[in-house]
Amino acid sequence: MPSAGSSSRRAVQLAALLAMVVFFATQLAGALLPNVPLLVAASAGGLALDLYLQHKQPGLLSLLGKIRFDVVVRQLIRDMFLLVGLARVDGIDPTSEHAPLAVGVLLFYVVHFACQAAAVMVRRTRQLPFVTRNIDTSGLRLTDAPPRLFARQHARRLLRLAVPVTAGLVVTAATENALLGAVGLAVGLLIGIAGTIHLASWLLPRKRSVSEQAALEWLDAWLAEYQPTVGMYFSGGTSSAYQANMWLSTLAALDGKPIIVLRERFMVQKIDATDIPIVCLPKVANLMRLEHSTLKVLLHPANSGKTSQVLRIPSIKHAFINHGESDKLSSCNPYAKAYDEVWVAGPAARERYQLADIGVDDLDVVEVGRPQLAPIRPYAGKPTGEFLNVLYAPTWEGWDGNPGNTSVMLAGENIVRALLADPAVRLIYKPHPMTGSVVPEAGAANQRIKAMIAEANTRRSGARPGPEAEAELVRRAEELKALTTSTFRPSVDEMERMRVQGAPDPHRAARVEEAMTAWENAFWASLPAWEHQIVTGPRPAIFNCFNQADVLISDVSSVVSDYLSSEKPYAVANTSGMSEEEFRAGFPTVRAAMILTPEATEVPALLDAVRNPEHDTLAAERAELKEHLLGPSDPPSLARFNRAALDLRAEAEERAVRMEARLAAEFPGQREANDAAEEMEMEAGADNSDASEETAGV
Repeated sequence: MPSAGSSSRRAVQLAALLAMVVFFATQLAGALLPNVPLLVAASAGGLALDLYLQHKQPGLLSLLGKIRFDVVVRQLIRDMFLLVGLARVDGIDPTSEHAPLAVGVLLFYVVHFACQAAAVMVRRTRQLPFVTRNIDTSGLRLTDAPPRLFARQHARRLLRLAVPVTAGLVVTAATENALLGAVGLAVGLLIGIAGTIHLASWLLPRKRSVSEQAALEWLDAWLAEYQPTVGMYFSGGTSSAYQANMWLSTLAALDGKPIIVLRERFMVQKIDATDIPIVCLPKVANLMRLEHSTLKVLLHPANSGKTSQVLRIPSIKHAFINHGESDKLSSCNPYAKAYDEVWVAGPAARERYQLADIGVDDLDVVEVGRPQLAPIRPYAGKPTGEFLNVLYAPTWEGWDGNPGNTSVMLAGENIVRALLADPAVRLIYKPHPMTGSVVPEAGAANQRIKAMIAEANTRRSGARPGPEAEAELVRRAEELKALTTSTFRPSVDEMERMRVQGAPDPHRAARVEEAMTAWENAFWASLPAWEHQIVTGPRPAIFNCFNQADVLISDVSSVVSDYLSSEKPYAVANTSGMSEEEFRAGFPTVRAAMILTPEATEVPALLDAVRNPEHDTLAAERAELKEHLLGPSDPPSLARFNRAALDLRAEAEERAVRMEARLAAEFPGQREANDAAEEMEMEAGADNSDASEETAGV
């Protein structure tokens, strides 16, 4: 069932499409009758509608473009109808007055296409074979971007320049004064010509960047100077950046010189605040240049179609680190055997790979823990607050839409209903952001749960934080925004971003982390302790919600594994159709959890165990399961992760030595020739030295 938002959007698009048809039909009728008021109204209305759609309904315009009814065709039809109408209006001489106007309209489109040609050439010269961030690019002669209206917004440019042209023509139709039409055409033409000339100036040597070959040579020189040792490789879609962002702090803390290697240009701006140099190499040929760099280790938080391309570089060792572990089959993807090593949190994941029997050798599995879990605070004993904070964080339905993947559809409303029935419970509801993206029923259930929580809040009351708490939140939000949002000019393009973001700031990531912590503290302080909360945005993050919670209710997902690092009580909903014994046997992460049936009748017992630790029979098992899932606490996870990276780097260096020796052994003739050349150079040097001494003696 489509959501209310999508239904409303479709209704608006259908109405806009119908209005467009009506405007074209009435404009044609006004031109043929002729009916000047109808012609004028339809011409102005059609142009105004197109201007509106450019800003508000780009999806509809994209669809029209696919059927070859793009903005140029639409505007050309409107102008043609206007010219037909002018030719039929009494009082305008078709030979002496109408003909110059028609020629002017033709010149207007000539200027438009000339500007478009210049825009294409400028954009090509301003697209380097790579994109960087946190790297000084002064050697590339990067310049500011040209005005985007002329360089990148050809549809808006045509329509905006058409405003004076259309205005002049409709005034001519209404007044029978061809001079006014000529004035409108002159304004549109002059602006178009001036903009085209200004845009073309970016093709001059003083505004052009270096050539592609020179840019690649600069990149090679930078790699040789920076000498990266360990990197993170990432490729994905627009919503997948979180998979890389969760590893930024870990990568920055490793010994050596880290680097981030991306493949999609848009992803450069999706990566969170970091001090690590970022290089995006879209083409495979340019990616292969890494083989000749000092980079020896690449870490992979996700699999993608482009991963196989970088695995072809033999001088680099590759480790799959994943972006979360759970008992789901996706945590044991057969693609993992393509990597040199698979790094997992603890023994449980090692066992999972062996049970999956997908070809991953146990010798290639390395236990490194989960360094990102350091911010999660440990269990501090019995809750002391007036309200018990319960975090319900269900996962989404997954790509296969299996009802057992998420509790939202079959158990969510029952769980929430049971929690809301307890007057001493404060519910924090944080659903997965992709809930309902595959199965509409999951999205509908999610909306019903939100409505239940909102309605429950209307039945509660109590003291609220003072205005100073809200003011502090606003202040912290502005501070965080200033640190995390790069301020670019409206016309900025990729090349200008590279220049602006080129100067590395070695302390920016630390300041962002401090600002984030301050914002999170201000966020919770601004909310009343009795009010249920729905958290759907990226902030506060799930780990921060862990710290607010006394108990977690979730599904089989990486959320459970991460929460276990706190050793606080948790429950997992079983909507798989299995018995509790089968469920516990099939999913080791739920071994220390209270299992909730779809009816959620176990919720009161769960709350009692949290309030009264003497009733908590799973505390010891949680501590044991934590080590089984995440590994030992000593040495710390970050130290184990760093050791694994250094060991893998050493393996890559040892391989390089072996390959050099092997190549030397396979080509002895070449080696002897090289040795002979070296001896000749040494002898020549000695002769020159002797000659110099004799000359000096004379």
